[in-house]
Amino acid sequence: MTGLLPSLNKAPQHIEHIHIMGVCGTGMAALAGMLKATGYRVTGSDKAVYPPMSIFLEQIGITAHDGYKADNLFPEPDLVIVGNVITRTNPEAMALAAAKIPYLSFPQAIAHFYIQSRTSLVVTGTHGKTTTSSLLASCLNRADLDPTFMIGGIVREFDSNFRLGKGAHFVSEGDEYDTAFFDKESKFLHYRPDIAIITSVEFDHADIFADLEAIKDSFRKFVALLPKNGLIIANLDDSNVLEVVKDAPCEIQGYGQNPELDWCLADVQANGDITRFTVKYQGTEWAEFSVQLPGVHNCMNSLAVAAVLHRIGLSKKTISEGLSNFGGIKRRQEVRGIVRGVTVIDDFAHHPTAVRETLKALKNAYPEQRLVTIFEPRTNSSRRAIFQQDYVNCFDTSDLTFIREPVPLNNIPTNEMFSADKLAADIRNRGVHAVSCADTDLILDKIIPLLQTTDVVAILSNGGFDNIHRRLLEKLKTSPPKSV
Repeated sequence: MTGLLPSLNKAPQHIEHIHIMGVCGTGMAALAGMLKATGYRVTGSDKAVYPPMSIFLEQIGITAHDGYKADNLFPEPDLVIVGNVITRTNPEAMALAAAKIPYLSFPQAIAHFYIQSRTSLVVTGTHGKTTTSSLLASCLNRADLDPTFMIGGIVREFDSNFRLGKGAHFVSEGDEYDTAFFDKESKFLHYRPDIAIITSVEFDHADIFADLEAIKDSFRKFVALLPKNGLIIANLDDSNVLEVVKDAPCEIQGYGQNPELDWCLADVQANGDITRFTVKYQGTEWAEFSVQLPGVHNCMNSLAVAAVLHRIGLSKKTISEGLSNFGGIKRRQEVRGIVRGVTVIDDFAHHPTAVRETLKALKNAYPEQRLVTIFEPRTNSSRRAIFQQDYVNCFDTSDLTFIREPVPLNNIPTNEMFSADKLAADIRNRGVHAVSCADTDLILDKIIPLLQTTDVVAILSNGGFDNIHRRLLEKLKTSPPKSV
């Protein structure tokens, strides 16, 4: 089988028609929209073209072919962008190789078309990337700096995960996941950072990284990309972050709760939907800010954004207005509905640290109410046994916990798989109510009789979870919770 020629891994000088393989992915569809708005003719293909993405693409005038086949490359495009869901044996990828058409990966395309002419602000780290990059983009927009961005979540202010602005800044969520079948390095290595935020470094993505050290190596490569006049805003409370930035070629400003750091978070106070905190800069009280987000971790995200905005030259007043008016992101502690007093919240948390911090934040935000948690292990890492023990103390702030047994991974031995039943037993041993359920239907059957008015139900998953949010809200209409 003939593979893709490395010499064709570049954008040609003349481009009119661009074809995107894997166009229905969230990021790929956003890129398709940006390219269409820029003036290119855009087509695409995917293995499953259905709503809502099919409707979105149709509305913006993009033809999306259902299924991968050689015919999708006729008439022949000037450039093909290959998503990381595409394998080298994909029939369309094989046709691309045979046709000898220039090609780029998703991050290469972002860099070529949108980053190279702008100041690149990259937010990376194991946790908090989406929230932090969304905060940064929102603050820049409210400061009338008209940013361009590409983010992994839907920012409420824009009702989109991308924006094509005319300003000098490009904000990207720097994903450490691999790039494409022809480039197994991390996506963020293509984003040409001028200023970077590193929120945390932990082991994740067990399907592509062998261990924590492999992840650190990728972050070290990213750090080495910063220019001498660049800046890294690094969470130096995290010893792994400290390790990967120690040989950075540029200035490092640390942030965290350690008072010796450049940027120190202090006096965090939760009051309903508003969290207030104090910022100390280089040992001196600098400002007081508030955000409409719960949890210390979100104050840390806001602190990192404030440090970047200060470097750009924004005033404290402008920074404060940007942070306090941020409206959040879909699927990040998003209230999906309140029925008969029960609040149903959707969140993307799946890594043990994210689960723990999210539940702590929600418990602080709703201190007088029971917190009921429904957790779906869905990522390649969370469905393996590597985090089995790490999850045990993550649910301590939850009053009732329901854990779905994961869909088994292919070619992974049973003894290496995550067990919801074992986790539930270990959680119960800590004195916390927990049950495992084979599927979503069973979760709904078990949870409905136990719910009380004023309960807060936190549903944690990085997927659709069988529409459990909508189904639970509908069931509550006909099966009232117990009165308190």
